[in-house]
Amino acid sequence: MDYRKNLDEMPSYDGVEKDYRIKVNANESTMNLPPLVEERVLNRLSYIAFNRYPNEEYYNLVEQIAKNFSADKNQILLGGGSSEIIEKIFHAFGGAGKKIIYPQPSFSMYKIYAKAAECEGVPFDLDEKFNLNVDEFIKKIREVKASLAVVCNPNNPTGNALTVDEVEKIISLIDCAFLLDEAYVEFYGHSAVNLVKKYPNLIVARTFSKAYGLAGARVGYMIANPEVTKMINKTFMPYHMNTLSLVTADIVYQMRDEFIPRIQMTIAERQRMIGRLQSLRDVEVFPSNTNFILIRLEKADELNKYLENLGIGIRFFSPTAPGLKNCLRISIGTRTENDEVFAAIKNFLS
Repeated sequence: MDYRKNLDEMPSYDGVEKDYRIKVNANESTMNLPPLVEERVLNRLSYIAFNRYPNEEYYNLVEQIAKNFSADKNQILLGGGSSEIIEKIFHAFGGAGKKIIYPQPSFSMYKIYAKAAECEGVPFDLDEKFNLNVDEFIKKIREVKASLAVVCNPNNPTGNALTVDEVEKIISLIDCAFLLDEAYVEFYGHSAVNLVKKYPNLIVARTFSKAYGLAGARVGYMIANPEVTKMINKTFMPYHMNTLSLVTADIVYQMRDEFIPRIQMTIAERQRMIGRLQSLRDVEVFPSNTNFILIRLEKADELNKYLENLGIGIRFFSPTAPGLKNCLRISIGTRTENDEVFAAIKNFLS
């Protein structure tokens, strides 16, 4: 078979999972839609015209998002989760001879998207506490003459975040496109999206998968200068979004206030779990502004296997993952799930 050159060298994202009894390994919402939202969604789905392309549904959601941010509808693009949007942005700014820079460790797909865009991915190492040296990052962006710089804020899988002032400092002192991946911003509460009005090189990507529990529907969006969205839109195929996901996301966005108590509960549980994990000996717990917590301990591999045997799935990072040796990421579940996960970790350490 005559495959594309170097396709065999492409890294792959491993999405295969076991049927865990408690699943806190993928940063998903631990609960399905709120009952009132689910009722509205199911009612709306009964009116779908399956024989029609999703033009109206696409632009209904675009207009609603634009209105919420006091933006023009030409500033909004939708995608299959923020992941597809990020992949298209890499494609738009990639190509032979181009360089895209991103922190490391961060979202593992950045490396894969850079490879797919046939450009050079330039990882920038975080320090031992996973902090980003903003001044050195700016210096590196200029040094390599990057076509695109990327920051996940708050960062996945480390959980920490830059302030809006730090984000603005980066944008204001570079002369290339800047992608701010705000997949977890609802758990942080400090978005830099308003800076889009001030900086034409800023692109902000968001998702419905985390705070709004629509990981299965695959819906995300980006906000940028109209000239930027015009160019990035050229990388999408016609009708790349499906009607089922679009109408579901439209209702979820209309009723997003219904999710506020769940977001607040996740934040409260995150803080409670951080406090409990910090009480354990030999466990390093990192600060988090997301719906997950990163910990580090010498017996991370053994702990992961122990939890798997109990039917508990958390995220274990390969020893070769840059900066993540002996690290485990634990998503925030329900209070009952969190208590059981903590008890299991405590028992293992005992």
